[in-house]
Amino acid sequence: MALPKVAIVGYPNVGKSTLVNRLTQTREAVVHEQSGVTRDRKEVETEWNGRRFVLVDTGGVDLEERDDLARAVQLHARQAMAEAAVVVLVVDARAGLRPGDAELAQTLRRAPVPVVLAANKVDDARAIAYAAEFHRLGLGEPVAVSATQGLGSGDLLDRVAGLLADAPPEPDEDAPRLAVIGRPNVGKSSLVNAFLGEQRVIVSNVAGTTRDAIDTRLEVDGKPVLLVDTAGLRRRAKVAGTVDYYAQIRSERAAERADVAIVVCDASEGVTSEDMRIAELAMKAGCATVLALNKWDVNDSDLDFVRARVKQKLRLRPKVMTLSALTGRGVRRLLDQSLVLAERVRQRLPTPELNRFLSNLQATRQPPAVRGRRMRMYYMTQFETRPPRFAIQVSDRSRLTRDYAYFLENRLRERYGLEGVPLVIDFNGRDSDRRAGGRQERPEREAAPTPAVPPGRP
Repeated sequence: MALPKVAIVGYPNVGKSTLVNRLTQTREAVVHEQSGVTRDRKEVETEWNGRRFVLVDTGGVDLEERDDLARAVQLHARQAMAEAAVVVLVVDARAGLRPGDAELAQTLRRAPVPVVLAANKVDDARAIAYAAEFHRLGLGEPVAVSATQGLGSGDLLDRVAGLLADAPPEPDEDAPRLAVIGRPNVGKSSLVNAFLGEQRVIVSNVAGTTRDAIDTRLEVDGKPVLLVDTAGLRRRAKVAGTVDYYAQIRSERAAERADVAIVVCDASEGVTSEDMRIAELAMKAGCATVLALNKWDVNDSDLDFVRARVKQKLRLRPKVMTLSALTGRGVRRLLDQSLVLAERVRQRLPTPELNRFLSNLQATRQPPAVRGRRMRMYYMTQFETRPPRFAIQVSDRSRLTRDYAYFLENRLRERYGLEGVPLVIDFNGRDSDRRAGGRQERPEREAAPTPAVPPGRP
């Protein structure tokens, strides 16, 4: 069962995201002096006095705005309030009571859930009196807080926790995580909505609409799955100094936390070099990868050519799948394949099975002779998951060639269906054991999952 939700709502630029970060002691919500940065719902788990709940950051609501994006933000705020057990209305104490605050308060007075009024930007004790003006909203005693300084944040959490019902059991933390990543405006949010079967994240033909990594829980065949929609990835140099830079960092972190990265590409443009770079980023983050060619309904490219190009460019050899988030074609197939990859990136292969694989591999193709002598492989085991990491005991590591290391890696992928799954393979030689005084050295974790091969070898 999901944790109770607390919706944080208010007029634009009153400090909602800063307050969410303060109350959760994180930097999950994007904060910038520019108004209107938050657009989608952002959910962050927190705990206070032993009670766990989810804070839902929402976009600034100005009921006078009538453009499509503003209407979408308003819809998401309303949905967040509808799902919440408690609503926190944030107002700007320094700016004073504004018409937008009164309009939101009028809506919330009719809400079936309790409402807490937070008068933000009370940055010192002398400004606490400013909060008294907001009694006129009819929502009870305002709580004076400073999201930047922390003043009153404990009082606000006490009020919220006291209004929440007994916390339900925590959700399954072992649920597979699927991160939807890709360049801006390739259809990531449309794909997330297609997975969910509802309009949960804002979709717009304006590039850069999503600015946060949006976590959404869903069930697939009765099993929990965590789906993460992310902002479009650009090169950091292009977004340095802008609000999109922070969204970029959160998108990269989302890939690092995921089991599987679904790299969405625009089929009308083919798989670009930037798509390849993003797939490499996902691989280095240690998560399995699948390339999803969206908008395939408007493209007649040769799929075999695309797959051959991807296979040539990416050693990870991710599976290439076609779909249309607009029509729904191929969406369920992509979701099923992603969940299969999530299982494989977490699986641990039995040591006897791996040693049979190693024996058959050497019988099929022995390692090449180097300086007249041939390396022998004695033993193989897996000692880590997410990503899978293997250790192979060999006679002399210096006789290992890069080509043979890649051959072993590719056969391992084919044998156990690990296409698109990053692998780390450590070759431990007896010569290194002797230098360590007879003890086998456990290899340190590498920054990027690549086969361990001798430096400088062809």
